[in-house]
Amino acid sequence: MEKPAELAAELRLPVDWLDYTILALYFVVVLGIGFAARRSVRTSLDFFLSGRSLPAWVTGLAFIAANLGATEILGMAANSAQYGVYTTHWYWIGAIPAMVFLGLVMMPFYYGSKVRSVPEFLLLRFDRGAHLLSSVLFAFAAILIAGVNLYALAIVVEALLGWPEWVSIGVAGVFVLAYITLGGLSSAIYNEVLQFFVILAALIPITVLGLKKVGGWDGLSDSLTRSHGPDFVTAWGGTGIGSDNPLGANWLTIVLGLGFVLSFGYWTTNFAEVQRALSAKNLSAAQRTPLIAAFPKIFIVFLVMIPGLVAAVLVPRFGTAESGYQYNDAIPYLMEDLLPNGVLGIAVTGLLAAFMAGMAANVSSFNTVFTSDIWAKYVVRDREDAYYVRFGRLITAIGVLASIGTAFLASSFSNIMSYLQTLFSFFNVPMFVVFIIGMFWRRASMKSGFWGLLAGTTAAMINYFVLYKQEIIDIPSDQGANFVSAIAGFVAGAVVMVAVSLFTAPKPEEDLQGLVYGTRSPGMDEPPGEGDDAWYRRPALLGWGAVVLAAACYIPFSF
Repeated sequence: MEKPAELAAELRLPVDWLDYTILALYFVVVLGIGFAARRSVRTSLDFFLSGRSLPAWVTGLAFIAANLGATEILGMAANSAQYGVYTTHWYWIGAIPAMVFLGLVMMPFYYGSKVRSVPEFLLLRFDRGAHLLSSVLFAFAAILIAGVNLYALAIVVEALLGWPEWVSIGVAGVFVLAYITLGGLSSAIYNEVLQFFVILAALIPITVLGLKKVGGWDGLSDSLTRSHGPDFVTAWGGTGIGSDNPLGANWLTIVLGLGFVLSFGYWTTNFAEVQRALSAKNLSAAQRTPLIAAFPKIFIVFLVMIPGLVAAVLVPRFGTAESGYQYNDAIPYLMEDLLPNGVLGIAVTGLLAAFMAGMAANVSSFNTVFTSDIWAKYVVRDREDAYYVRFGRLITAIGVLASIGTAFLASSFSNIMSYLQTLFSFFNVPMFVVFIIGMFWRRASMKSGFWGLLAGTTAAMINYFVLYKQEIIDIPSDQGANFVSAIAGFVAGAVVMVAVSLFTAPKPEEDLQGLVYGTRSPGMDEPPGEGDDAWYRRPALLGWGAVVLAAACYIPFSF
């Protein structure tokens, strides 16, 4: 793929002292939260999981804010400028059902087993091979994704404020490193709650003013229909098998590739998200965490999709060479074109908050997995608790430095959402198939976890780098290739797990208690997900899930 140019030079913002004052106040508050959270860090459980003490509303907002990084702000706006209203599928099909499934079905296993990380669950369910491989893959993916946020921040700040890339990377890296090192996960989570509201304050004015400039939704829809065709402003138009559409995917690959495999693979096994739920004060709060996050997720799509659509109207052939802009320019272009000083400072602060939230989520999950799952179990074992807290702070610094290096990998993608979806198909989808089969099939053997994870990751990479990139198979777009890679990884992992399980010994029944659906661990009155506390016997929890799913199923068909 041809390396894209940096953000357009004409996007330089006319910031003044008021805008910089707002930005400076934000950084002061961020560090203040880090210093305040430091007082609560006494043990490694405090540092890595906030002592499992946080209320559901805090973990729920942190859960959604951790996802509001470069993926949402630049990536989804770029997606909308390139693919149109199809972007809604990443929310209503590619997020909400999986978030509800995580809260209702999977959290009892995660939280009830008292694991500190997602890979640690694989150690309990399978063996050390599956655990080590999943830990290494996740740590690697976390650093790559953190690098996406740094890269996005660098190009945006350089274009908008004139700061050199190394300055913007250094400033963001130092502040993220400072508040995570000081207060651990608690600092990251409370900052993410703040960042959630700052991000909304940045996106709402851009969306409202953008719609006003193009004549409201009707004016926007009419203009895009004339310039891009009617399918560009519908969620399902042109998705029949064999039909052409801007996304390059049909309804089957959208539903299976995005709605099931990629979506469930990301939301149910990505520790950067699950870690927030594991820090909740009890199982009920842990289950409500993704359900609370799902409500704003339903509507946030409008705040990232509409700016991309507006940019496609205001600049003919937006994202092409003749326009002078690439797809990632959508949000910065509207900031420069629409916002006055003061509001501009809030918008810049919101962008920085988004990038820092995404980076912090991945760095905090990286330090937990590397310290607890790799270092403490395979390198330096059985040391005092204070040692692992010190090492966690050290590996946080190393993770930030490593993410600076991986930031340059993201520069080869004009649409960073494509890059992120590629990573998810490689790393999250194979882990999901191992989880789902291991959690619901008792016969899945100890060895099947390692080989299923390896086969799924390998198959996804072969499909993308060999079959798609070498044009052995014809897939119209990178996003379409990601959907197919996800399906290939899922199928390969599942087939290999079943085959290996048939020829290797299953885990002893007594070791599966509390880890497989229908079993219970010692001290449990009922298996996870069953008994009087089961989600389907709790009207309040069931109501949360039902309302979210109903909204997610109804809204797409209105477009």
